[in-house]
Amino acid sequence: MRGVSGRGGLSAPGSGIWSIGAALIAALVLLPILSVVVMALSPTENIWPHLLRTTLPRYATNTAILTLGAGALAAAIGTGAAWLVTMYRFPGARILEWALLFPLAIPAYIAAYALVDFLDYSGPVQVALRETFGWSSARDYWFPQIRSRWAAVVVLSSALYPYVYMMARAAFREQSAGSYEVARALGAGPLGLFWRVGLPLARPAIAAGAAIVMMETVNDFGVVDFFGVQTLTMGIFTVWLETRNAGGAAQIACVMLAVILILMTLEKTSRRNSRYFQSARQQRPVTPRRITGPWAWIATLACVLPFAMGFVLPVLVIASHAMDRPEIWFSRGLGRALWNTISVGGLAAFLTVAAAVFMVYGVRLTGRRLPRLLLPVTTIGYAAPGAVLAVGILIPLAAFDHRLADAILWLTGRDPGLILTGSAAAIVLAYLVRFFAIAEGAVDAAFGRIPPSLPMAARSLGRSAGGTLREVYLPLMRGTVGTALLLVFVDCVKELPATLLLRPFNFDTLATRAHEKASLENIAEAAPPALLVMAVGLVAVGLMARAHLFEKRH
Repeated sequence: MRGVSGRGGLSAPGSGIWSIGAALIAALVLLPILSVVVMALSPTENIWPHLLRTTLPRYATNTAILTLGAGALAAAIGTGAAWLVTMYRFPGARILEWALLFPLAIPAYIAAYALVDFLDYSGPVQVALRETFGWSSARDYWFPQIRSRWAAVVVLSSALYPYVYMMARAAFREQSAGSYEVARALGAGPLGLFWRVGLPLARPAIAAGAAIVMMETVNDFGVVDFFGVQTLTMGIFTVWLETRNAGGAAQIACVMLAVILILMTLEKTSRRNSRYFQSARQQRPVTPRRITGPWAWIATLACVLPFAMGFVLPVLVIASHAMDRPEIWFSRGLGRALWNTISVGGLAAFLTVAAAVFMVYGVRLTGRRLPRLLLPVTTIGYAAPGAVLAVGILIPLAAFDHRLADAILWLTGRDPGLILTGSAAAIVLAYLVRFFAIAEGAVDAAFGRIPPSLPMAARSLGRSAGGTLREVYLPLMRGTVGTALLLVFVDCVKELPATLLLRPFNFDTLATRAHEKASLENIAEAAPPALLVMAVGLVAVGLMARAHLFEKRH
């Protein structure tokens, strides 16, 4: 008789194949990170002392300021907006509740292009000021420097606050109305309810969202490059591309990994000693209270401002450039960049979700300890910045590529060239490693929702492990798998640092084309690829909002 595994799957004969496959997928995901560590410990030219004396302190300081600043500001914006739309009803609250998610569709580097174009010396704001007051040059008035660290903090927090907003809103909605009624009876006002009841109960969710914001800030390249802020990510590009020192780039990458691990550890430690329990009885959800008068419009303004900064401004600025010059939609290379984005992103999304399904099913099917231990470790790929993964992928992959080409030349007499690094294969692998955690989390949750009795019945009727997956699990998980494919594809479309470092010669995606044109101060030609990237993101955000509304109704 077949036994039942600890997580609801069947441990059956032949499960060893699934276990081995799961272990191989985990090794593929972890290999780039291990490669970075090995290269950092044994560089061909050790420039670590030089980095410590010169640029590394500046890179680390700027990274710390951006990370802490963006994390704190995004946490304040996201938590405040989530509290207002959950606890109160004011003009536009129902629309703003899902509109506040829209900045997720705008990559931070595109928001940076828009902000500079809007506020720079030649932008509409300063032009209007000069015309209004009769100023003739920049010496006649003071205006804050746009390409600076503070502007990078504002852009990153405006683009990333929805991570905090989503988690905080869910936490506030799950709280019991009874807690707030007791607090009101004890004399707590609106501010007291927030500080003494709502915020402490939602702190784990807010901390998790802020940690994601900070990790995304460490990963960012487009914003810091456009604003000229030298961070650890910029250091990897500089050391690798300008000095051709892969070991030095790996050493900086290890510093970035250490920062990420510290952030993850702090986030978990902050919740370790806290315990949050809900009543076993059916609890009443929080009922939003209607506010009127000036406070109602202040609440509306507080929610409109982050939405306008993170979504409306980038869309209007970029769209205005695209409409001013419609011929740029037919510019050379845009169609090829669109095809490259769809083909590479689509292939990466399919392989990532397929690998996640195989691995999660293999882990559930087998009772072996190693695959179960490897499954949570594979999520570190999402935390690892794209530039770090690029370092860990390109160097070993290039070495393997050369050996493969030599072997084919020896066997056939034909030199095939660089098969993997000379194509988009390295980009696909980077996407798989970077976004595997998204697919794995969605797939694992979907497996957990399926009653164990269904696969047990299929196995008792003679279905193999593969047949049970194909005929029972996949049909029931179709919606979740489709959502995972979409989310991974959208993230692949927006990914910039790994694509820039790993793309073959003369290979552009929408993200790299927008970045290159904007870096040359050609916002008009950057507009079409930027709008296409935003359109893809809007599809995903729209589906997320729809799923949220469906959940509320049911």
